[in-house]
Amino acid sequence: MADRQAAAPAKWGDLGVRFLSAVVLIPAVLVDVWAGGIWFEVFVALLAVLMAYEWTVLTHRQSSLQFALHAAAAMSGALLPREAGMDGALIAIMVLWALSAIAARIDNPQHPVWAYIGVPYVGLPAIAMVLLRNDPDHGTAAIIWVMVTVWAADTLAYFSGRIIGGPKLAPEISPKKTWAGLGGAIAGSAAASAVFAWYAGYPAMLVLTLIAGAFAVVEQAGDLFKSAWKRHYGVKDSGRLIPGHGGVIDRVDGLVAVAVAAALVGYLHSGIVATARGLLSW
Repeated sequence: MADRQAAAPAKWGDLGVRFLSAVVLIPAVLVDVWAGGIWFEVFVALLAVLMAYEWTVLTHRQSSLQFALHAAAAMSGALLPREAGMDGALIAIMVLWALSAIAARIDNPQHPVWAYIGVPYVGLPAIAMVLLRNDPDHGTAAIIWVMVTVWAADTLAYFSGRIIGGPKLAPEISPKKTWAGLGGAIAGSAAASAVFAWYAGYPAMLVLTLIAGAFAVVEQAGDLFKSAWKRHYGVKDSGRLIPGHGGVIDRVDGLVAVAVAAALVGYLHSGIVATARGLLSW
């Protein structure tokens, strides 16, 4: 009986800290999204550079060269589109990726695959976020839609997994994740998208709800990707910057995956100059 009583508080032990962190961080993020322009780009660059730092500390043993290459890719993704366009930003990231791969190979020919995927992991989501936000008519709405659906997926997955429990989703990668949590993520993301579409006046509510449900799977896959990376290196958190959440990668793992998927859907639907419209208008 005592063991059960002790397990219950432990089950929810991080909830208070998570809530306080969200109360502080979410308004700041939304203000920056609303401001747009260079303010949003600098914010994205900062997050991506922090991701680059956490990735290289763990994967490349704090290599200064690898951090410089990863940070340059992060800043290229966030800041170059304004000056050199999306093509210029992508070319810069590809060059930095090649240099990083060469340096990793020289350092240790036996490096695991993780040593070769950090540059696109920090650079491409930065491009995706900027590409979505730069749409003058739908950019703010697109970023908010992405964030709201990801936050809803993450929140419902957290509560569904802990309340319902049940079979594990991928126990060899993330022992706490359950199929119930995945179902909660899909339901939460879909519901948040429906409410957003109704409030913001986007008529394609059903399409956006279906897309959000699919993106919830992408969000959970992003979380599993991060968990597999951390498990390979034997750590619990990617960093310690955010109380209750660990590092920046711990907090944005699902967001970066969904941002790339959202930008891709929007681009395929309406092209590079109207990516946000392509995401939201059907």
